[in-house]
Amino acid sequence: MGPNPFIGVIYHWIGGFASATNFIPFRGIKRWSWEVYWLIQGFAAWIVAPVVLAGLLVPNLSMVLHSAPRSSIYYALLWGALWGMGGLTFGLAIRYLGIALGYAIALGLCTAFGTLIPPIYDGSIHTIVHEASGQIILAGVLLCLIAVAVNGLAGLSKEREITPEEKVEAGELDFSFGKGIAVAIFAGIMSSFFAFGLKAGAPIGEIAKSTLLAHHDLDLWQNLPILIVVLWGGFFTNFIWSVILILKNRSAGQFMGETGINPMRAGAPSGETIADFDPRDATQHLRLTPSALVSNYLFAALAGVIWYFQFFFYSMGQTKMGKYDFSSWTLHMASIILFATLWGLALKEWRGTSRRTRLLVAAGLFLLVSSTVVVGYGNYLKANETAPITAHM
Repeated sequence: MGPNPFIGVIYHWIGGFASATNFIPFRGIKRWSWEVYWLIQGFAAWIVAPVVLAGLLVPNLSMVLHSAPRSSIYYALLWGALWGMGGLTFGLAIRYLGIALGYAIALGLCTAFGTLIPPIYDGSIHTIVHEASGQIILAGVLLCLIAVAVNGLAGLSKEREITPEEKVEAGELDFSFGKGIAVAIFAGIMSSFFAFGLKAGAPIGEIAKSTLLAHHDLDLWQNLPILIVVLWGGFFTNFIWSVILILKNRSAGQFMGETGINPMRAGAPSGETIADFDPRDATQHLRLTPSALVSNYLFAALAGVIWYFQFFFYSMGQTKMGKYDFSSWTLHMASIILFATLWGLALKEWRGTSRRTRLLVAAGLFLLVSSTVVVGYGNYLKANETAPITAHM
């Protein structure tokens, strides 16, 4: 199966929807502290799901990983561990900024770094900037950054306008643009290292591709083994920090039913979230019922599996982008921000804001859609540019 940028864009959009949706199950978790459910979702997202799906779809998976160059494994793990720091702080960005704004600012910066630095590192940027299709794709990246700036203005305007009561109703009691923007910048920069991990793991993908073709299977799954290694690195960082917090906060008992605080909160007062916590009420300190405890595990694991599907579809989309697969990162990030913005609207995160603020949100959303279209058009031109060359070979 050859490159097909149109199909690639569709896969990236599906992955973007999965990424933007993965925080939603957290809102159903009752009385667990952040470090507890973050560790469970991380185990599901970065250990279980990658190994299970790759094992089902890639023949001789263990042989593929053992045959890969050691340097490829080590660097993929290293970049994954650095990316894991971005994943940790990304959760805080969502806490302080909300789903829509947190995704827009953090992932917009991630878009720029993750798209541009790999071709700069390997030297291919010199070719890209002199080709019409490459220039169009770079223009799409610039448009995405402009959209991030517009969303940032919307967030600043929102902080000045909404009341504390409206923050609680939207599940944003901790909304703070100052804290959120600082955390989001760090998260965006560190999260871009995921793209470097995928680049470092390219030899693993080549071995997987050969194995798949030898078994007459689709090469669409060739990047799944790369995800295993990169996500191992990410899990290591998150595991260490989560354990530190569990020991510091003495929250290990929550795994067995003790109660903690849930900073993500439900969208409406329920009496079972920290938004309504009253330390004078003895019932607030009761252990979780077995059904509530199982529900917490299921919600946390569901969030992790949904998260993994973003890169499951990302890896499929990347195989369809041809020689311009470096633009996959831009498409993926833009689609995540797009769907996160829509989730923010659905969850009424912008209630109580002025017409000017809502216009800024709409403008940012329009620019994000436009950036995706521009990048997709650049890939279309690239496919047409390479077609005549192939015909004369």
